Amino acid sequence: MRFDLTDEGAMPIIPSRSNASKKAYCPKRIYRRRHKIENFFCRIKDWRRIATRYDKLARNFLAANNLVAALYWIKL
Repeated sequence: MRFDLTDEGAMPIIPSRSNASKKAYCPKRIYRRRHKIENFFCRIKDWRRIATRYDKLARNFLAANNLVAALYWIKL
C-alpha cells in the first residue's frame, strides 16, 4: 500500500507501528497537520445531515460541508 502511494508521487504520512522492524519515514510536522484534518472530519460527522449524506446532489452536500466548516472556523 505504501509503495503504491510513492509510485503515484504521493508521500504517505502514516507512522509505522512501534514493534515494526523497519521504521517508515514520517515527518512530525506534516503528521500534525494530518491529525488536525482527521479531527475536523470527526467533528463534522456530528452533523447528522453530513454523516448520513441526506443530500442527493453533490453540490448540496458540498454546500453543507462548507457551511459546517465555516461554522467551526469561526467557532460557533
